[in-house]
Amino acid sequence: MARKEFGATWWGKRWIEVLESFGWSTRLQRGRTYARAGHVLEIYIKPGQVTALVQGSRPRPYRVSIEMKTIPDRDWNKVIEAMAGRAVFAALLLAGEMPRDIEEAFRQVRLSLFPGAVRDIKTSCSCPDWANPCKHIAAVYYLLGKKFDEDPFLLFLLRGRSKEQLVTALREKRAARAEQDRPEGDLPLSGEPAGPDLEEQLDRFWDEGEEAAGLFYHPVAPEVDAGLLKTLGPPPFWQGGEDLAACLADCYRTISRRAREEWPEG
Repeated sequence: MARKEFGATWWGKRWIEVLESFGWSTRLQRGRTYARAGHVLEIYIKPGQVTALVQGSRPRPYRVSIEMKTIPDRDWNKVIEAMAGRAVFAALLLAGEMPRDIEEAFRQVRLSLFPGAVRDIKTSCSCPDWANPCKHIAAVYYLLGKKFDEDPFLLFLLRGRSKEQLVTALREKRAARAEQDRPEGDLPLSGEPAGPDLEEQLDRFWDEGEEAAGLFYHPVAPEVDAGLLKTLGPPPFWQGGEDLAACLADCYRTISRRAREEWPEG
């Protein structure tokens, strides 16, 4: 049977590395054995707190609580502003992925996504062990690494922002920046279709035209897979039970692959 690993992603590994840097390596090792054996029965994550049930040597599971300070709203606004200022950050986060250098956005405003010191974490366990972290708390630490692997947005939730809150705020910041950077006289993205004779041009829509003759393109794979679909989310008219974005993403990948294979280079 394969051994359960915790911290498969860079951010999951970073979580474990931070905890080990506090001098807890020996205690954490005992917790990792507990976590691998499936002793963590339940785990719940909410802003600023993790609660869990861990089965120990006694019949009744022990109750574990791990608390971290949430980032105040005014500071979250600064962090999100810093994220929105980096196109790659915004694209990856809006697509549900964690940028590798996300900590830089926090450092820009003198904050940290991960705990910076032992004092940043407050823990308790109902077991009689006086050590902190005990093996039950340590087991929860490792399982958190696995949870973060599966959903990086749980890290943000622990610091006070849900995925929905973060994504919504990022979209608003990006839209505001796009509107601010729009050249004067251009129609906004939400404006009416340009040109009064649009219907008259429909019969020539697919014509190449003289302007396109001789142009060459270099199709490349996007940095974020189906990033636009993920960023925009499901269309308001979609009522089907199937994930439309997932279906369209397959179409986009097929089209992109064929374009890269067949489009002339120059």
